[in-house]
Amino acid sequence: MTPSIANSDTDAPVSRAAAVASRLVELGARYDAAPVFPIESMRCLASAGLHRDFASPASGGIAFADTSTKYRTLMDVLRIVGRADLSLGRLYEGHVNALALFEWFASPEQAARLQRDLEAGAFYGVWATEPLPGVRIEARDGGERVLKGSKSFASGAGGLAWAIVTAQPAQGPRQLVIAPADDAERADVSQWRVRGMRATSSGLYDLTGLRIDDIDLLGLPGDYDRDPRFTTGAWRFVAVQLGGIEALLIETRLAMSEVARGDPLQRAKFAECVAATRTAYLWVRECAARAARDDADGPAFARMTRGIVERAGLDVMELAARIVGTRSAMDGQRIDKITRDLSLYLRQAGPDYARDQAALAWLDHDAWGDEDRLW
Repeated sequence: MTPSIANSDTDAPVSRAAAVASRLVELGARYDAAPVFPIESMRCLASAGLHRDFASPASGGIAFADTSTKYRTLMDVLRIVGRADLSLGRLYEGHVNALALFEWFASPEQAARLQRDLEAGAFYGVWATEPLPGVRIEARDGGERVLKGSKSFASGAGGLAWAIVTAQPAQGPRQLVIAPADDAERADVSQWRVRGMRATSSGLYDLTGLRIDDIDLLGLPGDYDRDPRFTTGAWRFVAVQLGGIEALLIETRLAMSEVARGDPLQRAKFAECVAATRTAYLWVRECAARAARDDADGPAFARMTRGIVERAGLDVMELAARIVGTRSAMDGQRIDKITRDLSLYLRQAGPDYARDQAALAWLDHDAWGDEDRLW
């Protein structure tokens, strides 16, 4: 049905993620019922060492044999966390995104800073969305620099320790800046009144007046937006979404009555769920493989994979509701929570544009390439 998760000694992060998954499920239900920043869930991840496994070795992370091995392992961990709680998966994906940005762009001093933060159990986010006129870097008398503006849909606002934010200098492309994210006075999550993904605490975060020094500037202007890494990086959040789809498939199977199992029409619906979930898995796996080698066709794969995972999620949600019936919409049922979370998490920006850009790439050439390049 869904692909199995490896548990060999070489996949220690996967084993540790699987070991805490049931606890994350319990906490996820609690934070869905009374939505606040899921501090206990984050601590659970940290206690398992998952908050630092995927940092560079210079920041205390695991020294994987190669990038492909690292990304394969990360994909499985993201799936496990997504299976347990999609809100937590969204926050964790933002954290590992930040770890990647540090690995690619950090100076030795910044890598050491990250290591100290991770040893203290800190989590990071990456915030790029913003209301007009956006976040700017302003110079003051005496050479001091400060941020001005806010980020919107800032997941973990007021709960995370740090966020890597995009900011516009006076000239040139936008710059990555490391900023504190734990000031509750700067966070406004009052408008985050949603059916799903409640515990992500995604709201406004005011950065105005925060002083920035050289050590707070990560990489060079324009680094964040460079492809193929920028667009192909979508493989991480679709891996989390895949985990949610897998969880929905598992719960649907468990919820099927003997009558439903004996009905060929219901079995046909379940078979469609299996096919959709497995297809999404294969695309996410290939997209991660492309990301691992900075493949030039990675962006085309990521754009196509986004739509395929979205379609799989929508199909499995509808089929699960038809198979399980009214119980799938009852408050407190895990199927209901997963469905509400997926319904929101699948709503990514510009899906039609992403699919169109992918189609243009495939019209130009066969972006899939040789099948023997698969893992």
